Amino acid sequence: QVQLVESGGGSVQAGDSLRLSCAASGRTFSSYVTGWFRQAPGKEREFVARIRWSGGNTYYADSVKGRFTISRDNAKNTVYLQMNSLKPEDTAVYYCAAGIYYSSYRYDYNDWGRGTQVTVSS
Repeated sequence: QVQLVESGGGSVQAGDSLRLSCAASGRTFSSYVTGWFRQAPGKEREFVARIRWSGGNTYYADSVKGRFTISRDNAKNTVYLQMNSLKPEDTAVYYCAAGIYYSSYRYDYNDWGRGTQVTVSS
């Protein structure tokens, strides 16, 4: 099992930037992929971005492509989500998740953090 702790959320204005962090501990060697998901009030949890620990392959949802960047620091067991040009529609609780499948499907991820709130005002 992997323990995940997100940080870096906050309240910003449209056009601003934030960097989220996801610190992993536990059996990280068993988690080959880390994903970021988000959930807005009244909406389903949706995929944002994912990255392989080995090789660093990344993939993004169309809604964030070109604005968000996912990266990892293997030595620190930490994954980051750099969010630029934020929009009000990016407002959500952001979760990181770990799994073994290079997938955008939430049910392919076994371990989840508790989330961090991002609020973007216009």
